[in-house]
Amino acid sequence: MSNYKIIYAEDDETLAFLTKDNLEQNGYDVYHCADGNIFMETFHNGQFDLCILDIMLPKMDGFELATEIRKVNSDIPIIFLSAKTLKEDRIRGLRLGADDYLVKPFSIEELLLKIEIFLKRSQKQTLAESTLYEVGQYKFDSKNYLVFTDDKKIKLTQRESELLALFLNNKNVVLKREEILTTLWGDDDYFMGRSLDVFISRLRKILASEPGITIENLHGIGFRFTDNN
Repeated sequence: MSNYKIIYAEDDETLAFLTKDNLEQNGYDVYHCADGNIFMETFHNGQFDLCILDIMLPKMDGFELATEIRKVNSDIPIIFLSAKTLKEDRIRGLRLGADDYLVKPFSIEELLLKIEIFLKRSQKQTLAESTLYEVGQYKFDSKNYLVFTDDKKIKLTQRESELLALFLNNKNVVLKREEILTTLWGDDDYFMGRSLDVFISRLRKILASEPGITIENLHGIGFRFTDNN
């Protein structure tokens, strides 16, 4: 059985149930979201390997979701499943960074094949040369988004990995909040600021067993990563 996590946006309950059930029978962990807002909240608070998006969704449509996903993660595979059959919609989806666009009704066998292909490709992209850091008892592989010891391995998202590398390259230095946001996202708007807070909270939890390491919140200014090991 795989440990791959798929986040799936679909507002048709029957189709969502059938698709989720088929994917889970094939070993995937599937997190279903019935509208765009729930999807983005779930996406920002979890670590996923692949996204499946309907286009016509409540709250935020699939095109908007793809745009937001690519702001946070440029590598995660995205597959559109949509009843919209126009060539213009397919082209728009692919231009937004989707890896494929399947039209409803679709074949579950074809979807499974696409998922397998894109996950294998995504895995190969992480085999680039590693950059290793020492973080207390842990090692941090910034290229492969891993924090690990001899008997423990924690997978980070791309943005979490970039954030931790930024902190490690600026130990004991105050990094202004807008500086971090601009460096990682190219923007410092409110939405990205909320994502930053989620990522910092997760890094704190990961490094909680290291008493010499702190990520200090300097209210109204930014953050300071301190390593006293």
